[in-house]
Amino acid sequence: MTRRFYLRPIVSVAYDRHRLDSEHSGAQEKLCGRSDLGFADVELIDAEAEPAKRVQLIPAEGAYGFANQDWYHPPFHGEEMWQTFDNLVEPRPDYAGLSMDRPRIMGIVNVTPDSFSSDGLAGDPEAAVALGIRMAEDGADILDVGGESTRPGSDPVAEDEELRRVIPVVEALARRVRTPISIDTRRARVAREALAAGACVVNDVTALRGDPAMAATVAKSGAAVVLMHMQGEPKTMQDRPVYDNLMADICRFLRQSMALAAEAGVPEEKILVDPGIGFGKTLADNLQVLARLGQLRTLGLPILIGPSRKRFIGELTGIETPAERTYGTAAACALAVAAGALVLRVHDVRPVRQALAVAAAVVHVDEKTP
Repeated sequence: MTRRFYLRPIVSVAYDRHRLDSEHSGAQEKLCGRSDLGFADVELIDAEAEPAKRVQLIPAEGAYGFANQDWYHPPFHGEEMWQTFDNLVEPRPDYAGLSMDRPRIMGIVNVTPDSFSSDGLAGDPEAAVALGIRMAEDGADILDVGGESTRPGSDPVAEDEELRRVIPVVEALARRVRTPISIDTRRARVAREALAAGACVVNDVTALRGDPAMAATVAKSGAAVVLMHMQGEPKTMQDRPVYDNLMADICRFLRQSMALAAEAGVPEEKILVDPGIGFGKTLADNLQVLARLGQLRTLGLPILIGPSRKRFIGELTGIETPAERTYGTAAACALAVAAGALVLRVHDVRPVRQALAVAAAVVHVDEKTP
């Protein structure tokens, strides 16, 4: 019987571009077909091995590289191992009409009175629409409209109230911007009405598990979807979350939700995965997610990351006011992109866009130029 395993590419933003771009790199592989990130080594993580043998570092190519290993024996399954490796190097397809050849920004439009980030605009749809337009002008690639706070300790909002908050905003934004619109909801009815109003993405914090009709709703509409990992419910998720193996548990959870999507008929190219920063995770957990984000690449889907203004930034910096955590957010986003994230969900579009522009410029410097 084969055991659970994961592959984590050791990504470099300072590689030999001439070698990477050649037909035979000899030492490096392109991460998901991208021209800006490469990896020369990969960690093989055997989740069920004894601690001293749990992680092996293997060159991506070369005489001792991945291709020269004998994977066709227990505890591994050769075909599964190779498919997992292919998931690291194959280019990602377009998502919601957007090319995944570079990082994208999802701007957060909270139509709530109780957002943790102090930016809720419930009761003022015109202000919410104005915010969405400004985010689009600042460079947001997707606008994510939500009418229910899922901050730690929050209570559910009545379905009719959630609809009252979000539908006018989605309708108005769909008329006034060309930017794809996402509906942040865990309810199938809200998703259906928002999609009819002009949204094309469903961002579900329950990863299709909260409403039994959600998977079929997404499949029937042809919408794209975001599957996010969360331990527990928003009301109690931060009450001492515990994991056997954090990244392995997240990957297993997301694979199960991917299976739910597939069973309902949602095409794989319409799915993003999100490890759920701050959703049932301690400070140490959040840092490990960011440090080991590349492990999610083995799922074969684009990664969304949402560190924006989160509590862990305040814990690290001592900044208590969420709206003042912009710099920490930008740093987390730049590091996440370096690890392979393709969509950044943020409140502050312009600063993050600046951070990504600088990071991209550094990555694309030709090191052989005097």
